Amino acid sequence: MFTLKLRKIGLFSRALASASFSRGFSNHGRRLEGKVALITGAASGIGKATAIKFVENGAKVVIADVQHELGEHTAKELGSSASFVACDVTQEADIARAINFTVSSYGQLDIMYNNAGVACRTAPSIADLDLDVFDRVMSINVRGIVAGIKHASHVMIPRKKGCILCTSSVTGIVGGMAQTTYSVSKSAVVGIVKSVSAELSKHGIRINCISPFAVPTPFMMGEMRKWYPGVEDDVIVKMVQDAGELKGANCEEIDVANAALYLASDEAKYVTAHNLVVDGGCTSIKSLRLPPPNRVTE
Repeated sequence: MFTLKLRKIGLFSRALASASFSRGFSNHGRRLEGKVALITGAASGIGKATAIKFVENGAKVVIADVQHELGEHTAKELGSSASFVACDVTQEADIARAINFTVSSYGQLDIMYNNAGVACRTAPSIADLDLDVFDRVMSINVRGIVAGIKHASHVMIPRKKGCILCTSSVTGIVGGMAQTTYSVSKSAVVGIVKSVSAELSKHGIRINCISPFAVPTPFMMGEMRKWYPGVEDDVIVKMVQDAGELKGANCEEIDVANAALYLASDEAKYVTAHNLVVDGGCTSIKSLRLPPPNRVTE
């Protein structure tokens, strides 16, 4: 009798495991089926790569960007599952309008990806920091994200569900990898996510961020050209890629898009307040880069 009960329990456990496995993979090719996403800064770069990945996985996507012509072009590229709305994240009213546009167009907002950001070029020393530039960068990289979270919560809290994503950077984790202004702004994003998650988790809303290594997007290349005038683009790209720790692979837009897809999908249903670092070990590895012993001379 006891053996029979154990056998029944075993069969039930295997059936339950099989059902769970099936649920996890039954919709593997369309992991965001039925969901609606709003992505800021999605006219190009990481935002565009993520928009493409979301659409491929069944989502309706609203591309919000300050670059009107490029944003319209990207939306047309993605077809009927995408649309464009003009949005300057420094203007809270623009963010509210973009979210209202999303809800009125598709009836809901499931994923808010605060991706828009700006780099900066200021004096390398804190003693010479231009605080006007600092304020401008913070208004986009920090205030814009807070505004996105604020207005997304207006829609998500009543529904008791939703996913909010934010783009941070490895420069917000390790000092000295970028100028102070940019690093401070990206460090703040990680702090915002952890702080806000304490409230949003009570409403069933997940919030996470992604911290990628340098990706040679149009955004980044534009800044690098200012630092290295006259240097060919392929040389700049190689410089960036060679700075990575994981040999044989480079950080690309698709890597960040894949991370966003995971965090936005039901596969990450119990992941919140997390900073997903996509850096090939950069922030965990410190190499002395000493020459091999046989090359050291007395």
